[in-house]
Amino acid sequence: MSTASPTGRSPGHAQCARTATATRPDAGRLRLRIGVPAAGPARAEHPVVARMREHRGGDRQLRLADAITRFAGSMVFVYIHVVVFAVWMLGVETSPWPTLTLVVSLEAIFLSTFVMIGQNRAALFQQAKADHDFAEQELELKTNTQLTREIHLLTTELHRRAFAED
Repeated sequence: MSTASPTGRSPGHAQCARTATATRPDAGRLRLRIGVPAAGPARAEHPVVARMREHRGGDRQLRLADAITRFAGSMVFVYIHVVVFAVWMLGVETSPWPTLTLVVSLEAIFLSTFVMIGQNRAALFQQAKADHDFAEQELELKTNTQLTREIHLLTTELHRRAFAED
């Protein structure tokens, strides 16, 4: 029999989440990095999130792609480019800036590749999470159906005994 926890999730889900966050010595830093404040109680983490984080953390190429994508999506990246392009256009090369155009084109090619990597990662994550959630919901449905049948049998038996003619 599966009972819901105060968060509305199954105990197995909560146990997986507690295990995932409790066994990570860098959990506070990771929460801070993804925008969740490190102060306060530890938040439960979806098992798929923990599994994906572990998978991506174990592969050096994926960690590098994540770091580049994270940097390329920051305002620091924009500020650096504004300064570099301004210096280049004013001091390094005269118009129409053929070398700068080549460099920017090559950079766009590489950055679009990292965007695609990020989109593929997001799609894989969403599919894994949907599959996990579907399996959990199916298990809860089966458990609830079984409990409803057992309650019906017990109620029928109780009525039979209570209203049986002596």
